Amino acid sequence: MAAKPLKHTRKKKLGNYPHTMVMFSITLALFVIGSFGLLLIHANKLSNMVKRNIEVQVYLDREITPLEIEKLKKTLGRKEYIAYEGTEPQVSFLSKEEGAREFIDESGEDFLTFLGENPLHDAFILRINPDFSTSGQLKKIKQDLQNTLGVYEVDYVESLIDSINQNLRRLSIVLIGFAAILVLVVIILINNTIKLALFSQRFLIRSMQLVGATSFFIQRPFLNRATFQGVVSGILASILLYGLMHYAYHEISELYVLRDEQQLLILMASLMILGGVLGFFSSYRAVKKYLRSSLDDLY
Repeated sequence: MAAKPLKHTRKKKLGNYPHTMVMFSITLALFVIGSFGLLLIHANKLSNMVKRNIEVQVYLDREITPLEIEKLKKTLGRKEYIAYEGTEPQVSFLSKEEGAREFIDESGEDFLTFLGENPLHDAFILRINPDFSTSGQLKKIKQDLQNTLGVYEVDYVESLIDSINQNLRRLSIVLIGFAAILVLVVIILINNTIKLALFSQRFLIRSMQLVGATSFFIQRPFLNRATFQGVVSGILASILLYGLMHYAYHEISELYVLRDEQQLLILMASLMILGGVLGFFSSYRAVKKYLRSSLDDLY
């Protein structure tokens, strides 16, 4: 009777490393933190837009001459708290005639007919630099403007600005606190993922120790692999994040005005760096643990 041919079986490697599981887990963790980072970027851009739209009305004396108005405009444009659009200071002039027309258009009542004269003042509308948008700074700005020659009165919606600043401050505290918690969760998740993956390599590490390999020689391939996987996971998470962002812009076109390319590139680079650093240190801690463990502890 002929002997039955032996079936070739593929030899399983000692300590098979779960590459796919590790890459998927790290990518997902980095994608979650990247999504929240994207939210922070858009929230910060919205906050700056709100602050850039803070306006202060500077009403002028009735006796002021056109020459003095032009001189005052240049003086106001040199103030450090004035916002700039490119190289142009955001100082616009509103004559009392234009002010009257705007009031009539909005209210539908022609107050000039029964008053007989225009009681309004010429005014400058100032856009304030976002760095000077706090309530305390705006009060100092108001005091400085009131002491300027030719200025009759300075006004801004103080209650609204106080409300905006309080809400922005509360929102920032909530978002930063949530971001800190999320970063901690992601660090623990990536650390545990790599630790579980290296659990399958513990006997391989012990075998290398028994043949006289140094700790550095044993650690190096594990550290290189974990760092590489972290960086690649950061790239994959960035690609997913970019896709998510464009989908959101397609569905909600108004979000596009909050786009910040520079901050987005910084976020994506941070994800790659974070993935590589966490991969390196998580692998280092795990391998160090198995290098110090006794044979009984490995079972």
